[in-house]
Amino acid sequence: MKNSKLLEVARKFGTPSYVYDTTKIKSQYNRLRKSFRQVNKLEIFYAVKALSNISVLKYIHTLGAGIDTVSIQEVRLGIKAGYPPEKIIYTPNGVSIDEVNKVSKLGVRINIDNLNLLEQFGNLYPKTSVCVRINPHVMAGGNNKISVGHIDSKFGISIHQIPLLLRIINNTNIKVNGIHMHTGSDILDIDVFVRATEILFQTALKFKDLEFIDFGSGFKVPYSRTDSETNVEELGIKLSKRFNQFCKDYGKELTLAFEPGKFLVSEAGFFLCSVNSIKQTTSTVFAQVDSGFNHFIRPMMYGSNHYIENISNPNDSKRFYSVVGYICETDTFASNRRISKISEGDVLSFNNAGAYCFSMASNYNSRYKPTEVLYINNKLIEIRKRETIEDLIKNQIELDFDKL
Repeated sequence: MKNSKLLEVARKFGTPSYVYDTTKIKSQYNRLRKSFRQVNKLEIFYAVKALSNISVLKYIHTLGAGIDTVSIQEVRLGIKAGYPPEKIIYTPNGVSIDEVNKVSKLGVRINIDNLNLLEQFGNLYPKTSVCVRINPHVMAGGNNKISVGHIDSKFGISIHQIPLLLRIINNTNIKVNGIHMHTGSDILDIDVFVRATEILFQTALKFKDLEFIDFGSGFKVPYSRTDSETNVEELGIKLSKRFNQFCKDYGKELTLAFEPGKFLVSEAGFFLCSVNSIKQTTSTVFAQVDSGFNHFIRPMMYGSNHYIENISNPNDSKRFYSVVGYICETDTFASNRRISKISEGDVLSFNNAGAYCFSMASNYNSRYKPTEVLYINNKLIEIRKRETIEDLIKNQIELDFDKL
């Protein structure tokens, strides 16, 4: 997306702001489909938790995708966005049977990763189709916080618990029509991914009523011009061949499913903020911006390294800056980063701001959440208004202590 368009966002809608380029979302979606064109039945379910703005969901629906949800609220948001129940997968973790019960009545696909919960669900809904999430005990992902397929993970049913899983299926007469795994995010080595899928294939042979196998996602996207990424084209060649062979061995043509979130929307997103001041200390030059980890927590929470550009002055000599926010805690976006000369009032753009950025924003320090803008058909359209003081107190109950 051109800097001129990003600066137009800053002028028209102010900062801080999130901008999402639909062209990139579409190209990533088509890239994944093309990589697995050798598979007859392919379904892509966008992971809502990455970016849940309803207009983004509606756009992704126009591409032909379904959605992967992790809460009843995401399910209802998907339905409101126009997704039919059969295009929605619900994969919760640590929820109550009460929530699962409510979601099941909405008619969406259920994916369970807990033996106790599966047994309760099976007793309530015998002969109902359900997917189960398997933990393959494979360590994969960019760091410990986003690696979810290892032996100590809270996610999934351990491959060592398959005998117990089969016993529950037999006792409740529940029908397992899908098997699922997700080992982690930012997976670069496709051989690690392939190794995990092989474990899933071997496990799948134990279930006689399968209709689909869901391989999750976790593909790594580049965070800079020189950064590496998952070679989904190579993965497509290797996994498609193995999947087609498995279907022959299984005696039935199954659907291959993925649940990409970051892969679809990360590179489509830009976060814009303005420089409030430049602060020089004995060792550091700080560029202090009109945002903080209340809006953009990934660098602080995951140590993610987002490329930052001074789009107001991109061609000046580069200097070293630590880009920090206005929150009354340490909220450093980048330390000693080479950026084109920054002055007060300049607009900085953060790349890879489409996934797990606005969706993790908060009102910490009683700051307003930023606006969101969609770039589509060469138009900039606001899809979330900037908050006001009324939004902060909307659900609060103000007591009159003189009357108590």
